[in-house]
Amino acid sequence: MFFILSKIFYFLLSPLIWCLLLLLLGLVLRRHKRSRGMLMASLIMFFVFSNSFVVDEFMRITEEPMVSMESIGTYDAGIVLGGGMVTYDRNFKRLIFHDNTDRVLQAELLYKQGRIKKILLSSGSGSLVFRDRLEAPLLKDYLVQSGIPEADILVDSTSDNTRENAVNSTRLLNDSLPGGKFLLITSALHMSRAKGCFVKCGLQTDVFPVSKKTEKRRWDIGYLLVPEPANFVVWNKLLHEWIGTIIYKINGYI
Repeated sequence: MFFILSKIFYFLLSPLIWCLLLLLLGLVLRRHKRSRGMLMASLIMFFVFSNSFVVDEFMRITEEPMVSMESIGTYDAGIVLGGGMVTYDRNFKRLIFHDNTDRVLQAELLYKQGRIKKILLSSGSGSLVFRDRLEAPLLKDYLVQSGIPEADILVDSTSDNTRENAVNSTRLLNDSLPGGKFLLITSALHMSRAKGCFVKCGLQTDVFPVSKKTEKRRWDIGYLLVPEPANFVVWNKLLHEWIGTIIYKINGYI
């Protein structure tokens, strides 16, 4: 139930939905004295939420700092948290890679450099509709085909959220690699909440943030003023992380 409610909740919090609702209300109630205010609010919200400078500043304070590969040691396992990375096209019998793929690619590189001895893939379906589309086994097939021995890949295909990632990964690693040294691999935006969940479960990890979105600040006019519709997607991710952190704190998950 928590999984279903969270999906609905995050959808309703989408800034694009807010803009569309205000625009719709303004048009439907065009004879009402507040109609003009609603239309103006919709326009202002569209500009703010599509502005690259604004969203990057909020991303900058939310993302965890990156670390270099040279600065980390050697670990018994790298824990890769999934979510929206890959699906399988049954018609063409091939993997289709999506967002967050940097997580598994960085883990593959760390393994081949000898910095992690095993890879734990923690990712279930994460979908309300396609419950049989388990991500971790698909990622395992990819890694095996890329030359990583199957024996060095651990799989948790039952986790639908970060809390379950931490609980199931902790249980699996305590059984298979007790007392091991572990590296947590997830996006820079997601790392703070993920790390908190693992600490709460009693599994100590070092962190390796990936998929960093922000770069050096820019001051060109196009970046500062020209709307970019793709930023609505970034805001969805930001709000998902902020609200998720609040809910997890309330529930005692972090």
